Amino acid sequence: MQERVRIKSVEVLADDWAVLKKSVFDYRRRDGAWETQTRLTFDRGDGAVILPYDPGRDTVLLIRQFRYPAYVTGHPDPLIEACAGLLDADDPETAIRREAEEELGYRLRDVRHLYTAYTSPGSLTERLSFFTADYAPADRVSDGGGHRDEGEDIEVIEMPLDEALAATRDGRIIDVKTIMLIQHLKLEGHR
Repeated sequence: MQERVRIKSVEVLADDWAVLKKSVFDYRRRDGAWETQTRLTFDRGDGAVILPYDPGRDTVLLIRQFRYPAYVTGHPDPLIEACAGLLDADDPETAIRREAEEELGYRLRDVRHLYTAYTSPGSLTERLSFFTADYAPADRVSDGGGHRDEGEDIEVIEMPLDEALAATRDGRIIDVKTIMLIQHLKLEGHR
């Protein structure tokens, strides 16, 4: 693709919670014609997400939290989601183990990487590493809830896997990463 893309300019529009850039580039189409395109990219770093599963009780651990972008687009209720977070300087597995302890209050064992995917490649640079892990009530080390100083106000939810799947169908769960993980567990099993 390098011979098909010529970057003309990159302008940083915002650099606060994330970096928003405006890029102008020439792109050579499949038919050989060149055209100039402008795109915005939103870079907040890569992340990891996990859906812990208790095979003995057939339950999953989820979180519920307020999401401002969902709120401003007409969804006033907090979202039910899988535990997730940015990698910061860590590798994906280290990061998701940290997030699970902070948000869920569980020290997870047997963490398994499933796949890595772009979340919304039309505008976000984020790649998300998806994980699952076994858990049991004995793995709980705290109440979870996230870090207040990071603006987190997280409720931990445990629900049967079948109810979580039903929630993806009836609109209670509308977060794509969570839907993907629930469907993965139902289709592939927990191993």
